[in-house]
Amino acid sequence: MTDHVIVHDDRAVRIVRMNRPDKKNALTGAMYQALTHAIASAADQRVRCLAIMGVPGAFCAGNDLQDFLAAAQSGRLDRHAVQFLHALARSAVPLVAGVQGAAIGVGTTMLLHCDYVVAGTDARFSTPFVKLGLVPEAASSLLAPRLMGHRHAFATLVMGRELDATAALGCGLINATVVPQQVDAEALKAAYEIAALPPEAVAASRRLMRGSLDEVVARIDQEVILFDERLRSAEARAAFEAFFARKR
Repeated sequence: MTDHVIVHDDRAVRIVRMNRPDKKNALTGAMYQALTHAIASAADQRVRCLAIMGVPGAFCAGNDLQDFLAAAQSGRLDRHAVQFLHALARSAVPLVAGVQGAAIGVGTTMLLHCDYVVAGTDARFSTPFVKLGLVPEAASSLLAPRLMGHRHAFATLVMGRELDATAALGCGLINATVVPQQVDAEALKAAYEIAALPPEAVAASRRLMRGSLDEVVARIDQEVILFDERLRSAEARAAFEAFFARKR
């Protein structure tokens, strides 16, 4: 499907690695499709835990700039991205993430769907949606306030303030911090620990803790409608023009 997403099953753990280091793992439509398939098919292949990993210095820099520009011009978020968000929300297996370096936009909001997150001391989390005239996505407007509290969530999602690893640990976005070189090992250690637990008990407990998935998916869809509207707004057009002018 794409060489930019590498999927490998080791015993009962599926390791999904975003592998586009030259673009800091900025996600293309093809990468969204590959990630969606890796998550959605896990329950059919005796996978008991799925670990989402990046590369040294970059977990995920958000959407690919060219794809984002196309979305801005069309006024419509890539539907492959929406399918990925639905797959995250409805994942039948526990999700673990190992974060090194940049986690921007969806690189941060996807973590709200994970059950356990390890981050390197070099990790930086940011969600600059509002600065681009947009709104948060991935049901982050629902999940972040629940996890972090309204004030932390507002500062992160609306004000766009960056979190370092210490701040992310303090507000509950991540579970543990380690030196960058140990991120993969620690995240996989947690994944194998989860995979070794009685799977039916894990699934039942996880369903109780996560609550209504329909509510989460409904919020994703509500955000997408507003996201599309905002893409067509004068505020977003001005913000995108300024953003891409800086990139030239």
